[in-house]
Amino acid sequence: MIDEILTKAKNNKELTDNELLELFEIDNETDLKKLLKVASDIRSQNYNEIKLTSTIHLTNKCLIEPKCKYCGFAAKTSSHGYYNAFYKSDKEILEAAKCVEKSGIPRISCSGGYGYKGKQGVNAVKIIKENTNLETLVNVGADLNEKSVQDLKKYHADTICINLETTNKKLFKLLKPGDSLEDRINACKMVCDAGLELSSGLLIGIGESYQDRINHLRFLKRFKNLGEIPIMGFHPYEDTPMENIPICPVDEQLKTIAITRILYPKIRITAPTPTIGPENVEYSLNAGANNLATVIPEDYPLYVRGVGSPEYGNLTEVVNVIDNLGLGVEGNIAIPAK
Repeated sequence: MIDEILTKAKNNKELTDNELLELFEIDNETDLKKLLKVASDIRSQNYNEIKLTSTIHLTNKCLIEPKCKYCGFAAKTSSHGYYNAFYKSDKEILEAAKCVEKSGIPRISCSGGYGYKGKQGVNAVKIIKENTNLETLVNVGADLNEKSVQDLKKYHADTICINLETTNKKLFKLLKPGDSLEDRINACKMVCDAGLELSSGLLIGIGESYQDRINHLRFLKRFKNLGEIPIMGFHPYEDTPMENIPICPVDEQLKTIAITRILYPKIRITAPTPTIGPENVEYSLNAGANNLATVIPEDYPLYVRGVGSPEYGNLTEVVNVIDNLGLGVEGNIAIPAK
């Protein structure tokens, strides 16, 4: 039956929920390899190169209360995260952006905590666009209003990321009691209505069912400007209410990436290096991802902790992986000598 479903996927035929469930329920290495091969082939039909995205964390001062139960990014949430509060200066933003551009990475993500109505993102994009040729992604969740969205458009922000994380309303409220799923959905609509590209992804391994993941992936189709889907596997941060919840298994992340690729053949699918694990980026590419996020150059000037996990991908190591797989890399990135 798996072979028949994968043949349909290869021929770009729509899969039913039951067929998608069968793919999610794969529990043996042989069928998993078949799934990943189909997904990576579909990716290769649509993308010749892998995109890399670096990052700058603008502020960990987050006014959401109570805090999201898994968050290790906000101040005072985890001793292994950004425990001390910070707000990056214009100079620090510029230095980080120039370092990323010099490395050849074509894109930088600007993310920060809630409480600023998007002003933190607007300021970062303005600085970066006026001084570099980098593509910009802004990730401040639903902490946006009409003015900040229009300002982001004015300063030529390329992508706005608003992760729903889960569309299971009860689970969302349980894990994010100070946040609002409705606000996030409305912010996604506002970004699309402004004509900006939307990035919106799934956080998996947080107690959702396979049907929840399918529902979420189908839900995203309503956003007309959806251009990117991050797949984030849960990784516990110490000192948080979810510190004893197990890490999302890599196989679950790979299956979700592959099924997302089947459902969205031509979209950018992102594997954040902190949540897949820097040592596992090879597998995410083999599952059909075409963007690796939180990739940090050697001489990056700021202290970095990954969102979702303290780890992050080193540029040289990531580029080596891509090269060893025989894939191209987007941008002016030097391939390390072998």
